[in-house]
Amino acid sequence: MSNFLKLARHFNCFYFKGDLNKCKKLIVAGKQVGLVQSSVIDVLSKHPDVFQVENNSVWVLKKLKSYEDRSAKIDSVLRQWRDASQFLTLKGWREECYEVRSGFAEQPLLKMERSATCLFGIRQYGVDINGYTRHPTMGLCMWLQRRAKTKPTWPGKLDNMVGGGLSVGHSVLDTALKEAAEEASIPNHLLSKLQSVGSVSFFFESERGLFPNTEFVFDLELPPDFVPSNADGEVESFELVPVDEVQQIVLSPEFKTTSCPVTLDFLIRHGLINSENEPNLPELVELLHMPLHLLYSKHEVEID
Repeated sequence: MSNFLKLARHFNCFYFKGDLNKCKKLIVAGKQVGLVQSSVIDVLSKHPDVFQVENNSVWVLKKLKSYEDRSAKIDSVLRQWRDASQFLTLKGWREECYEVRSGFAEQPLLKMERSATCLFGIRQYGVDINGYTRHPTMGLCMWLQRRAKTKPTWPGKLDNMVGGGLSVGHSVLDTALKEAAEEASIPNHLLSKLQSVGSVSFFFESERGLFPNTEFVFDLELPPDFVPSNADGEVESFELVPVDEVQQIVLSPEFKTTSCPVTLDFLIRHGLINSENEPNLPELVELLHMPLHLLYSKHEVEID
């Protein structure tokens, strides 16, 4: 097994552990929106005014019929858990919410504190921008950022040039433009060349919880004399790295695991990883596009 394939299996570790059947489906308004592990079920079962635990599923109570009511009730529970230091992930509380829905094109059913979504296996969506340039002496290079040591997740790790989660009220393109300005100070005339190149998806698990993630990917070719600079305090520095070195960096523990799919996708699309140097290329490509929708029922569940 190649090192790249081992890496892809690592950022899909929940899938390969085979623990799906140990989780209960999270149901909101008759639709599955998440997966809940037993350690979380033990705690949420103490809140029967919000959650109802059944044989194979956990329901947000059916009497909570509106987006606002569900959001408020669950937020109250999450703040109790945070104040009681109930779960590790809540130490990184953001005061930033993600939409909870059964699919990206579906109507949101509630909003949830970003740091808590992994407790419920909520599908997360984000945006990543591969910044690259054709350097006169180093050839094709990528800009990588070094995350600030104050970041609540993956502090000090190397990462893609720009990335951010899709928060409530922001579209994919809005998020890409916003993060590009805040994280890398990229001016509008350069952002006009931003190219949407698809998405990657994977299912990671850590001590914080479950991460069924989909990242919308953009490429941005930058002039050789442009140097990104941070504007929001979340990036320590930027490094211009030849793509041959990027292939080694992405395999190291210095690189943020959940950003690896985006970088591997770039290297494959630009021919750096190919069928001649990667014998496991077909499986590697498949593991960059995990069919998460198959793990989340698209059918409505009957409501009593």
